[in-house]
Amino acid sequence: MENIETKNNNLHESDNKAFMVVAKTLGIIALVVCFFAFGFIAGKVIPTSNLGTDLQVSSAEDKNAKMDMFWTVWNAMNKYYVDADKVDSKKMVEGAIKGMVDSFEDPATLYFTQEETELYNNQNSGKLFSGIGAELGYRDGLIIVVAPIEGSPAIAAGLRAGDVIVKVDDYTVLSSDNVYDIVAKIRGDVGTTVTLTIYRQGESDYLSIPIERGEITVPSMSQRALSSYQPDFASYDDDYAVINIARFTESTLPEWENRWDQIVSEIREGGYSGLILDLRNNPGGYFDAAIYAGNDFLPIGTVVSKQEDRDGAIQEYKVTRMGKLLDIPVVVLVNEGSASASEILAGALQQNGRAKVIGMPTYGKGTAQNVLPLEDGSSLHITVMKWLLPDGTWLNNESPITPDVEQDKTNEDFTKGNDPQMKKAIEILDNAQ
Repeated sequence: MENIETKNNNLHESDNKAFMVVAKTLGIIALVVCFFAFGFIAGKVIPTSNLGTDLQVSSAEDKNAKMDMFWTVWNAMNKYYVDADKVDSKKMVEGAIKGMVDSFEDPATLYFTQEETELYNNQNSGKLFSGIGAELGYRDGLIIVVAPIEGSPAIAAGLRAGDVIVKVDDYTVLSSDNVYDIVAKIRGDVGTTVTLTIYRQGESDYLSIPIERGEITVPSMSQRALSSYQPDFASYDDDYAVINIARFTESTLPEWENRWDQIVSEIREGGYSGLILDLRNNPGGYFDAAIYAGNDFLPIGTVVSKQEDRDGAIQEYKVTRMGKLLDIPVVVLVNEGSASASEILAGALQQNGRAKVIGMPTYGKGTAQNVLPLEDGSSLHITVMKWLLPDGTWLNNESPITPDVEQDKTNEDFTKGNDPQMKKAIEILDNAQ
């Protein structure tokens, strides 16, 4: 597929045509990775104390490393580069590390500087920050909106999952830009405005969307009334419960589990005859959180998911406790923004015959990353596992979760405030009675 390369801040005619060739095919290309939405292996962060001789490799141990060449280039840049003021050893080290990590061509394996690590940690701990409230990711080298956060300025302005970011204010996004570069340009002070130029599948022209930045919090989940999705669903508010899981992270895994237990108790006390799990635009989080939630729906001993390591060894994750939601009929909603841990839960309920999945094919991210904290406050996120569904299928861009009933939510639906995916879920629960 043709790559897009823009030379300046103007979209040349040839670049524009190339972009449209790529953008119009987005409907059949699965997503690759979500920034700030990696699959965590909860409780398995690599400790800094492990930074010993086992992680030290010299050029003598790897004859292909050619570290002498590296130092030749390093010294040349230090000695001869025309703008001496731009010689910054810290940035050179960070750039070298980023380049090395990027050479693996795994968008989920990333090196974060100290500043990027702080931003990442704040986002995943649910702390307040300023911005537009949208998860960004890659699709075939393009930077897209993976999931706008519920209640965020991005949602209010009309930004949607799958939107391709073409420009940020007057800056045209280049094929060489990474997600963090664009995140940094989009973020800003509360009350200021950023304008995103986006391509949206089904639209003939680019859309210009001004968004006023606000204070963003990242809720993990909530119980919502059906009438909050569409007013004419109000007659079902007492019949069917909705758990909207925005992400599988809190400050800690136990906090997420406590919040889940609280909502489950409310569902049981409510006497509902059906349950809808809304996992749309859920970019994922802790693997163990998805397993924990799955335990409430499936019998003891049922396989929820599997993990495969670099040696091909497979570990099964089975239900280990008596579930509290074993009998209630369940429907799961997913879309293109459902990724990682949300796919694990949806796939587990689907493949074990516990729930019907409604919506659109998911993101397709089935890898888990460990976080290696480094001594200067930076961090390395390394893909260490593949996530498998109960039948052994690996979640990836070619094999996402395919809904039992495919139901889109069109541009017109968004404009009119309709939710045909939720309507279909209600219909399925009605027929289950």
